[in-house]
Amino acid sequence: MRIRDELENRGQRVDHKKVQRIMKELGLKCLVRMKKYRSYKGKVGKIAPNILDCPFKAEKPNQKWVTDITEFK
Repeated sequence: MRIRDELENRGQRVDHKKVQRIMKELGLKCLVRMKKYRSYKGKVGKIAPNILDCPFKAEKPNQKWVTDITEFK
């Protein structure tokens, strides 16, 4: 908790449950904001060479589909 950490930085050793109890008595609530997911990071990495020598050109739309198999954390 930020309040407990700040008190500890100022030399006061307080249990986190005591801080929660005092905050409840005073009607204080902490707001935790979710960070927005941002997947675009610009041009990253290099284009892999076509080792399998696959023909990726299609004559018509929706004739060939490919996907990226990298993993997200």
